[in-house]
Amino acid sequence: MRMLHSSSLRTLPRCRRGLRFGSHGAPPPNEPTGNLFGEKPLKPGQKRVKEFWENPWNIGMWGSMLFVTIGLYYKPDTSIETWALAEAQRRMAERGEVYKYEPRQ
Repeated sequence: MRMLHSSSLRTLPRCRRGLRFGSHGAPPPNEPTGNLFGEKPLKPGQKRVKEFWENPWNIGMWGSMLFVTIGLYYKPDTSIETWALAEAQRRMAERGEVYKYEPRQ
């Protein structure tokens, strides 16, 4: 592979040297207006009109949160501790022992 010398870099086109064309600087910053989501305050007596996507979004968002909440509440207990307790109770019942903790006195 042939190495390029600094003198040959000067002869390469500008786009090959990493310069960017078409970039006109950063966009101007959006000045804060103090209005929530950029909405202008309504005049007294006016009612806010919802956009077409707001109702489906709210139904989908809150509906999915309700679905997940109910699902997590009723999910089966699959912890190792629960399984071990049930297994220990089963084995003790097979041996004829009673599963009840009574502290010594």
